[in-house]
Amino acid sequence: MRQIVLDTETTGLNPDDGHRIIEIGCIELIHRKITGKRFHAYLNPERQIDQGAVDVHGLDNRFLADKPLFRDIARDFMSFVEGAELIIHNAPFDVGFINAELRRLEADWLVEDKRSIADYCAVLDTLALAKKKHPGQRNSLDALCKRYSVDNSHRELHGALLDAEILADVYLAMTGGQSVLMLEPDRQDYGLDAQGRAVGMPQSRRSGAKLVVFPCPEDELKAHEALLAMIAKSSGGHCLWKQ
Repeated sequence: MRQIVLDTETTGLNPDDGHRIIEIGCIELIHRKITGKRFHAYLNPERQIDQGAVDVHGLDNRFLADKPLFRDIARDFMSFVEGAELIIHNAPFDVGFINAELRRLEADWLVEDKRSIADYCAVLDTLALAKKKHPGQRNSLDALCKRYSVDNSHRELHGALLDAEILADVYLAMTGGQSVLMLEPDRQDYGLDAQGRAVGMPQSRRSGAKLVVFPCPEDELKAHEALLAMIAKSSGGHCLWKQ
């Protein structure tokens, strides 16, 4: 499964008021493993940035003056995300801005009646997921970092790529951690086929190693089942182990 953790920074709060994207950051996950492949761009918004937004992300018009326009990077961006599941915190905000940018494009490669990112990608909102898992609690990205012990001490200002990196760690922690364990983490025996789908799985080269199996005593198995039953009851039937 291919997922893209995505974040944006903008000139203001509402694309309907003409506000624009000024930074896009994307982190690729395949089989819930961070691959190291990413997409990142700063953008010239062709308009003034609200001071309140500058206070949040630190990006001003002088810094962005020589950066590309969204239309200059749109095809590369869409090629990177198409067919993936987008992981976004407060997805309606970022999706609204991306859709507004897509509607502005005059591009023969973009299908005219497909100007929504949802026409090309599935979208998962981690804010909605966090609210469901932790009702009545603070579920900002900073709050989730604290709850799941994700280090964000280097985050003084918001940044799309930095926030995407942090969100990737939070998402994996919130949904059970990385599901792929590699004995040789630098080796990847998988990639993408022509349609961008993940193929293959990581494999260890330690073919000569002997696997030692220790059977679990019956009393420990019973204690384990009792613990799972307690977790299932206290979580309203959401024990991930049983799922």
